[in-house]
Amino acid sequence: MAEHSEAARAAIRPVKEQIEDDLISRPGVVGVDIGEKLTKGTATGKLSIVVYVEKKKPISQVAKSQAIPPEVDGIPTDVQELIIELQPASSRVEDIALQVDTGTYSPLEGGISIGPARSVHLDPPDVPTPGDYVFSGTLGAIVKDRSSSAVMALTNFHVACVDSGWHVGDVMVQPSRGDGGSSPTNDFGTLTRATLSEVVDGAVIRLNAGKTSDASVVDIGKVAGKAVAAVGMAVQKRGRTTAHTFGDVASTDFTLSINYGDGVGVHVLKHQIRITPDTSRNPKFSDHGDSGSVVMDSSRNVVGLLFAGANDGSATFANPIQAALDELNVDLVIDSLTFVTRPIICGPLLSRIVQCPPISRTILCPPVVSRIVQ
Repeated sequence: MAEHSEAARAAIRPVKEQIEDDLISRPGVVGVDIGEKLTKGTATGKLSIVVYVEKKKPISQVAKSQAIPPEVDGIPTDVQELIIELQPASSRVEDIALQVDTGTYSPLEGGISIGPARSVHLDPPDVPTPGDYVFSGTLGAIVKDRSSSAVMALTNFHVACVDSGWHVGDVMVQPSRGDGGSSPTNDFGTLTRATLSEVVDGAVIRLNAGKTSDASVVDIGKVAGKAVAAVGMAVQKRGRTTAHTFGDVASTDFTLSINYGDGVGVHVLKHQIRITPDTSRNPKFSDHGDSGSVVMDSSRNVVGLLFAGANDGSATFANPIQAALDELNVDLVIDSLTFVTRPIICGPLLSRIVQCPPISRTILCPPVVSRIVQ
């Protein structure tokens, strides 16, 4: 891929942001980005406003009002295919072969399997077969509440909350029920806050009294701090499913439309980080169950909170980490101490932050779904 300066991207960004709401609302459109224009699958070396659709159609089959213009204010456009999906590879809980991260970690750290203790009843089209399901995702990193200094675990809204039936105080288990965990044996914390906004899909879980935690991510090491993602940056993550993988930041301008399913519906997120896998080291950067992982640079600075991915493994999407921390009112724990959560008399006010404007269509990467069979 040709290298393009930030100045070149900055020149396109205002035009892209001006038209993206209109573009993302059109039938079949799932993403809008700044990227290299392709002609018959070959890179041209020119930056363009890229419109991603689930399936390209001949221009003769597209209504004139819905067609993507060849250029906007002199900036070329491009239409490319991409399916961004909620990857609910469903399996029965007793199917041990599909359990991938069954370890119980002490101290708790980033990169490990977690999920709600509760099950969720789902019906088609959210799942192929109606029934009660449990969800698996990843504990991204250990954080501290800015007001109370309570120690918490960072993950995604759709990992910890799943649907509109969530409540503050919902019990979380490690490993997830889909990975063999159970309640109360594997309880590790309770859902404290969550946000689903225009930029962030996040949640924090307050650790139970007596639980130890460490400011590290499995296979990667101590969290050094945070940084702002930049195009071309080499990144890594450790997730519940694909473990330690490597990739590169391809964009920080991605806008996508995602269907969160039961009770939440379609949602649009902007200013997202698009990551492509380093295929010399791993075929894909993320897969089902990696949602909630933190994305880190080569110096172990956190740059994003992973939440979605393309169904073919060609791309992974992450929230900018500063936005996630600010909306959840927490900071990364970055020192080398191991924390023990102790009971307190006057705990912080448990708040529920949800901003879920229904917007457009599509899908998202994360929790693994396991069907409960009675």
